[in-house]
Amino acid sequence: MKKIIQFELGVHTDDQALGVDDRSLLDVARSALSRAYAPYSDFQVAAAVRLSNGTIIEGTNQENAAYPSGLCAERVALFYAKSQYPNEQITSLAIVTNHEELSSPVAPCGACRQVILEYQMNQKDPLQFLLSARKGTVYTLSDARSLLPLHFSKEDLKKAP
Repeated sequence: MKKIIQFELGVHTDDQALGVDDRSLLDVARSALSRAYAPYSDFQVAAAVRLSNGTIIEGTNQENAAYPSGLCAERVALFYAKSQYPNEQITSLAIVTNHEELSSPVAPCGACRQVILEYQMNQKDPLQFLLSARKGTVYTLSDARSLLPLHFSKEDLKKAP
């Protein structure tokens, strides 16, 4: 038996095809890139999270000489958003990188995908993704499950009777 898992990915040659709110969220993330602390990889990443009350939270990747001690931009933004605005839903998340020469946007790492999905599952409403470099192609996704279709959740922690 085989199961095919598919998802829909919006591919836009630039951000002009997006709505005003999406373009502005990408702009906020792009402006945050300069605050990324990435002296080891020189791979700056920034994220901007829009909450249901309209607040936008920024985050940037933060590296450390002891590599496991760093943190990705997505988790910086999401953890701050949920600690400061615990009752607000996350409506959208823009993630950008500083590498214009990349042929396509970069998606979140596995750890970030798990965190993003858990927040989405807790709020019971999907959140939208915008993935881009400083300019060029933009990917859009309408649900975190697209990034991690075989996920681990609190349901997996329940013990059998």
